[in-house]
Amino acid sequence: MFNLKRISIIMKEVVTATEFSIYNSSLYKEFLEEREEVLKHKWLESEKKGYDIGYSAALIDWIIKHRSKWRRRKNDEN
Repeated sequence: MFNLKRISIIMKEVVTATEFSIYNSSLYKEFLEEREEVLKHKWLESEKKGYDIGYSAALIDWIIKHRSKWRRRKNDEN
């Protein structure tokens, strides 16, 4: 017979371990750093234009104008 309580405990442990490995991965940390740069860009460009340009527009603009330089700088630091 299945022990649903035990299965539930095991599943929570698996999810917790998975979340821990994801949130501590270098890929996730790089994503957070990149997102922070996009948010800064969004704020600056919105201030210039006098209205909120939105995240999508800021993301595309940042990728086109700044991403490659940002990545080169990050690689040079490492």
